[in-house]
Amino acid sequence: MKDYKEFSRNYAISIMLIFPIVLAFLLRGAGPSLPGALGYVLNFSFVILTSFAQACLIAEEKERNTLRSLMMTPATTMDVLIGKSALVFAMSAVVLGIATYIMGYVPASIWALVAAIILSIILYTAAGTICGLFSKTLLDASLSIIPVSIVFTGAPYGGMLLADDYPIFKVLEYAPSIQLVYLLNISNTDFTTGDLLKPLLIILAWTVVLTIVSVALYQRRLKDE
Repeated sequence: MKDYKEFSRNYAISIMLIFPIVLAFLLRGAGPSLPGALGYVLNFSFVILTSFAQACLIAEEKERNTLRSLMMTPATTMDVLIGKSALVFAMSAVVLGIATYIMGYVPASIWALVAAIILSIILYTAAGTICGLFSKTLLDASLSIIPVSIVFTGAPYGGMLLADDYPIFKVLEYAPSIQLVYLLNISNTDFTTGDLLKPLLIILAWTVVLTIVSVALYQRRLKDE
């Protein structure tokens, strides 16, 4: 409830809720390139909504010197992090669900799509938490997500443009944003379970790693202060 009140008062953050929906309306007429267009909408929204909002909520606690108070409560690390992430998770799930519906996308497997979106929301929430823990103010948080945007949102385009000329960039194929695009591009008439599992497992691995890093950084801050 505290996060909701803070979020509703901060128009610079709350306005991010409409960006994925507006973008979906703008790109829904993409025709044959619809899966690619949806991938852009989702990957952009994960950064600009999920990571940005989470980073700002954490940074706001630090700016007001209330994060330390949260750390000192009887609540466990996971209690605090889940509590601080619940609002962002719910908002992202609803807004991205609406955006996907607007795009008119028909997935190869609705369960694989739902799993990929849920895992990606957790992944980008963890990334936002990391950015927030490294930020001292809301302005710092706004700047801290730029690397996240470059690495994750830009990965599909970097891989497409550079991988042929520079083989080292083929590693970008394992970025969660590219794996999400691969999943969205799977035909709904000709696919195997393995086609769905590979991108999901790679996204899951990224989610687990970033979640562990965010928890470790939180606990380190608890000990440092």
